[in-house]
Amino acid sequence: MIELDNTAYSYGGGELLSNISLKLAPGSFHFLTGPSGAGKTTFLKLCYGALIPTSGHVRLFDQDVRDMDRDDHAMARRRIGVVHQDCQFLDHLPIADNVALPLMVSGRETLENHSNLKELMHWVGLGNRANALPPEMSGGERQRAALARAVIMSPDVVLADEPTGNVDWEMSQRLLQLLIELNKMGKTIMIATHDMNLIRAAKSQVQARVLRIANRKLQLAGADL
Repeated sequence: MIELDNTAYSYGGGELLSNISLKLAPGSFHFLTGPSGAGKTTFLKLCYGALIPTSGHVRLFDQDVRDMDRDDHAMARRRIGVVHQDCQFLDHLPIADNVALPLMVSGRETLENHSNLKELMHWVGLGNRANALPPEMSGGERQRAALARAVIMSPDVVLADEPTGNVDWEMSQRLLQLLIELNKMGKTIMIATHDMNLIRAAKSQVQARVLRIANRKLQLAGADL
């Protein structure tokens, strides 16, 4: 699905990531840890084709990102849902319309998908907030809306960058449960987080691999959960 082969990435004359190799298998669950500034966000951007590696290869669904044209990238991105650390919304649109934006952009705004949108909003616990504007929403509501937007196209892979970084523990648990549910549906999940308590909380619920970025390298952080 997503494969990094001896991948490196440099920025501003300095190497941020070096000699990273990893395959994300279908249905796998990964946590990505490491200190602030270690390169977790950069790593995730390589995984969904937002960055091109300085050296080595990144393959998305068996295609090297260097060989992909604009249409190839668009098709790959439909199969990869991303929850950004700083989730951005269009403040003048109701949150349900924000969640549905990927459908509108891709021309897949059908009656069936409109029904799926209502179901998805209820799934993330925002069924009664569909008409709320983003500035009216709490941090936890915004994060759940960001997750809904990331999965509205039914992607094969969900990459979440610190999805619980700005919410309390109870909301962190709710977001984790949603991601575990997606994994049980067969989705490949990777969560970048510095919250070790979140990883421990997942231990009894999902078999996950813990990866750590340190000193520009990707390491297995310990035994699989």
